[in-house]
Amino acid sequence: MEPRTHLAADPRFCGTLVELGEGSARVTLEATDSMIVDAQGLVHGGFVFGLADYAAMLAVNDPNVVLGAAQARFLKPVRLGDHLIAIARAVGAGGRKHEVRVEATVNSERVFEGTFTCFVLERHVLEGVGSK
Repeated sequence: MEPRTHLAADPRFCGTLVELGEGSARVTLEATDSMIVDAQGLVHGGFVFGLADYAAMLAVNDPNVVLGAAQARFLKPVRLGDHLIAIARAVGAGGRKHEVRVEATVNSERVFEGTFTCFVLERHVLEGVGSK
């Protein structure tokens, strides 16, 4: 299966797709210097969330998918050099609304879990929106 959404996502910040199936995606991300927030090498949670969000979008895999809401739990800190793996699985769909469960791990230990509410729109979210 080929990705149909978020085709221009930068793998340095969102992760690299390694597996895509019907209603599922596996994405990896290396925690780099650009992501740390202090001298101890703590990675900003926004990168972990971005990885999970990207995996959720790929699990839906529609060109017009957008994030509507998310419930997120950060379970353990992520450090410089960590190799994250996010696994997203669709757990429900009704009409345009899709619920996707995402778990991210480092060395098989869960560091993040969340439920993402995604919507598939009839057209791109920016279509018809004026420029700046």
